[in-house]
Amino acid sequence: YTDNLMHDLKVERFFTPRMEAGLMMTSQGAIKTFPLRGIKESPPYLHDGRLLTLEDTVEFFNLVLELNLTAAEKTDLVAFLRVL
Repeated sequence: YTDNLMHDLKVERFFTPRMEAGLMMTSQGAIKTFPLRGIKESPPYLHDGRLLTLEDTVEFFNLVLELNLTAAEKTDLVAFLRVL
């Protein structure tokens, strides 16, 4: 359940640059596709741990990728992820 490629999620619209430990933190750019197998056992999610639950993760990708999933589709997707 991964393509082992790098993808830019274009999350700049969700991120405000800030100074942290003397360094300017900016958007991340491309990240490697993470595997889905056993995903329920590995919270928090995303490369930087910003998403705490599978529900948060599904909603994040629904917004970023503009999938327009219904509530039922999101619930079904989370249920599917839990059985991988």
